[in-house]
Amino acid sequence: MATWTSDELTTIGDAEELDLASRRDDGTLRRPVTMWVVRVGDDLYVRSMNGRSGAWYRGTQTRREGRVSAGGVEADVTFADAGRALDDEIDEVYRTKYRRYGASIIGGVVNPDARAATIRLVPER
Repeated sequence: MATWTSDELTTIGDAEELDLASRRDDGTLRRPVTMWVVRVGDDLYVRSMNGRSGAWYRGTQTRREGRVSAGGVEADVTFADAGRALDDEIDEVYRTKYRRYGASIIGGVVNPDARAATIRLVPER
């Protein structure tokens, strides 16, 4: 399985926002959606504030492939299930990185529905 370079992890992990475009059945990219991104260890994660019913999240489930862009880095990725083992750690990184937005805003990505729609971004090489 491919891994992010140290520079990519730092650049994307430190970026305020990430643009994510998932691939349709025919392989074309959907319109990018802007979202928050967090780094935990050597992995990058995004969450859907609307849980699994969110339109962009559902789009990631079609081919489980797409493209992300953040901080000047653009990469083709696979959308992997994050599992639940890191929920608390991912929550804490969201709270720390985006604390200036306040608890009511951050609550959109640190709740059970958002946790269930956590995606690990895996680079394609």
